[in-house]
Amino acid sequence: MATAASLYETYNRAPLRFERGEGVWLITENGERYLDFAAGIAVNSLGHAHPHLVEALKAQADKVWHLSNLYEIPGQEELSKRLTEATFADRVFFTNSGAEALECAIKTARRYQYSKGHPERFHIITFEGAFHGRTLATIAAGGQEKYLEGFGPKAPGFDQVPFGDVDALNAAITDATAAILIEPVQGEGGLRPASKEFMKKLREICDEKGLLLILDEVQSGVGRTGKFFAYELAGIKPDIMAIAKGIGGGFPLGACLATEEAASGMKPGTHGTTYGGNPMAMAVGNAVLDVILGEGFLQHVNDVALVFRQGLESLKDRFPDVIEGIRGEGLMLGIKTRVPNVDFVGVARDEHLLTVPAGDNVVRILPPLTVSAEEVRDGLARIEKVAEKLTELKLKKSA
Repeated sequence: MATAASLYETYNRAPLRFERGEGVWLITENGERYLDFAAGIAVNSLGHAHPHLVEALKAQADKVWHLSNLYEIPGQEELSKRLTEATFADRVFFTNSGAEALECAIKTARRYQYSKGHPERFHIITFEGAFHGRTLATIAAGGQEKYLEGFGPKAPGFDQVPFGDVDALNAAITDATAAILIEPVQGEGGLRPASKEFMKKLREICDEKGLLLILDEVQSGVGRTGKFFAYELAGIKPDIMAIAKGIGGGFPLGACLATEEAASGMKPGTHGTTYGGNPMAMAVGNAVLDVILGEGFLQHVNDVALVFRQGLESLKDRFPDVIEGIRGEGLMLGIKTRVPNVDFVGVARDEHLLTVPAGDNVVRILPPLTVSAEEVRDGLARIEKVAEKLTELKLKKSA
């Protein structure tokens, strides 16, 4: 058996070794089956070993893997056309990850202001509880001390305000402000959706003050909330949007989407990537859209999400000592717990159910979007057992 001794010690990994996956299931080396309601942290949008994705990847693997962006890549042209036709955007830049997509979004906003004769406008307002990635710029944008500690001075140009606070937002805007960056639903921050009213207000403020509205839909995008992208829930459109995770269905893929105007400062030589938009990623991304944008798929997400939400609300009522509340949108759900969320995640794992901890003592529930109502009910039954066990433990401790 291989040893992890040679790896960076940056992860607290669960003692599980998965050999293969089938739909919403992961199977360990010794044959144990786990219901995967983590989906690689909202990455495996179509579950494991989806036949259409597998076939697309295999077919492309027989042709060409990598070209770099020195040449035209037909898959990029196709995927960008499909993304722009289905969204607010006119332009797309492909990346390998969400953090890279955010870096591109930040650079696009700053370059826009620069190209308009305002080089002093490079500050971006972000929100408390945000998570935008692990690069030096994106940890500065997120502003969480636990990610900033030990990496030197915080990268300049990011001003944080409380989530949902319009007055604080207005007070933070200066002549140096270029843009506002927000997750429509905070993932790492505890599955907190921004209200429709707040999102509309952000759009109004940006229009009024000549700022760009940047959305981080790395986790909330590509059908996760029941809409293709979460901004549709508020009936607004951003100027720039970063996406990743679900668009690749498990293959590393991200993208920065922008309007023609917002992208107008990004000229040849201003940004680039070696791997971004490679033929393998494009083949998979297009295959993901074949399914996500297929007739009835998003309705399926909404239908099973309703079953899940109702079931979780019922469990909250039955186990008030363990479950404080239910959060999120669509199949981007969170359980706010009255016990340590890591305890909940651990007991769920004992029940062969995989979940993800988040900030504000929340447990993330992020099943593949292909999950069936029957599989949702299976998951709810396991969560019920978790709540029963944790209730018993609390009673024993208080006795």
